[in-house]
Amino acid sequence: MGEGYAKDVLVDTQWVEEHLEDPAVRIVEVDETIALYVNAHVPGAIGFDWRRDLQDPVRRDLLGPEEFGVLWGSHGVSNDHRIVLYGDRDNWFATYAYWYLKYYGCDKARLMDGGRAKWIAEGRATSREVPSHPSATCGVKPPVEEFRALRDEVVEALGSEVKLIDVRDPREYSGEVMTIGGYESEGAQRAGHIPGAVSIPWDRAVREDGTFKSADELRALYGSAGVLEGDPVIAYCRIGERSAHTWFVLHELLGVEGVKNYDGSWSEWGSSIGLPIEVGGT
Repeated sequence: MGEGYAKDVLVDTQWVEEHLEDPAVRIVEVDETIALYVNAHVPGAIGFDWRRDLQDPVRRDLLGPEEFGVLWGSHGVSNDHRIVLYGDRDNWFATYAYWYLKYYGCDKARLMDGGRAKWIAEGRATSREVPSHPSATCGVKPPVEEFRALRDEVVEALGSEVKLIDVRDPREYSGEVMTIGGYESEGAQRAGHIPGAVSIPWDRAVREDGTFKSADELRALYGSAGVLEGDPVIAYCRIGERSAHTWFVLHELLGVEGVKNYDGSWSEWGSSIGLPIEVGGT
């Protein structure tokens, strides 16, 4: 297993290229904007719009297990397929989709290290053709609750042994800005961070080409903040995608148990009445 990771959950771009015609593999792109997929994607890749496809528009929540299974099955993904995920922003929403699959008990998902940008930078083939697969049956299991934190659990974690990690930009953490530029529509009512949270921006876990740093480098990064000491961990960002990336690093690459993604994140916490915040610090 390369780079010393705890689990075999990554594939490289060469592996993906060699399996483009493999009927046992389904490649799925999940980007911040579906326009990227429409313009060019890995040949044969299925495209998901994270907001339209992966969110319940009425409840502002994850899809229920039955809906989630229908979504994947309608795109020809069965429980027998190996799902390979990738996307833009160094796999922001690809790791979100990965976390989502694990939450519903899918153990066959993998992530293409380096994501969309690495594939294109290497000059590999792209396509604009949308694949068509026969519908399949994709049954999901009950939610794995230890992978997800809801607001009340985060409230209970305040002042406890639980380690809270804020993975946003340091300016968001300090309260200098409400959101980073371009995401004003996803802001909250207040700026700052959850009391007691430490700042470890998500992108410190990747190299310039978007691939993950080695296990030793990652242990040094998170260990310096006391995250690897055995206490439970809850990661959050603004809407849950960057914190899913950090969840992936800690739980899947480093094998840390007791890690949860608070996908309500700052968009929920910073707009909730009665919840405390802190400002300042880095």
